[in-house]
Amino acid sequence: MSERDFIPLSIAVLTVSDTRDAANDRSGDTLAERLQGAGHRLADRAIAPDDRDAIRSRVLAWSQDPGIDVILTTGGTGFTGRDVTPEALEPIFEKRMDGFSAVFHRVSFETIGVSTIQSRATGGVVNATFVFVLPGSPGACRDAWDHILGPQLDYRHRPCNFVEIMPRLDEHLRRKAG
Repeated sequence: MSERDFIPLSIAVLTVSDTRDAANDRSGDTLAERLQGAGHRLADRAIAPDDRDAIRSRVLAWSQDPGIDVILTTGGTGFTGRDVTPEALEPIFEKRMDGFSAVFHRVSFETIGVSTIQSRATGGVVNATFVFVLPGSPGACRDAWDHILGPQLDYRHRPCNFVEIMPRLDEHLRRKAG
């Protein structure tokens, strides 16, 4: 069997923070460097305040852009009063990806031990676009990319990967329209 060709994706990165800017966004930098290093394209990058409407608005706009395949968010997954990224995004998930959270915590446990329970990392599909909600630390972003997202966003990964199912993420929308 021949090796599959790599399929580069267009990935947007949203940092959720009231205190970060382009000069000190280490988590956003980590994700941008990792995805570009893997051969993907950084489609867009932004910083949104810890505000449900601002987070949801940015993700919805990106999810409706046919030039964006995947959205990665970093920040706002903890338990403080300002941490609202899961609350902003989970209600708009067409499908939740419970396995992402489970595997993220397993990987994270190897790095930071039981402190992984302080993250509410999650994932899902919005407008047929994969959305992954990551903690705001560079280490968590590295763990998520290196152990989960990098392999799953690579068409060559076997036995299965997200890229091969992307063309079918909108089947329910097409079925309703037909």
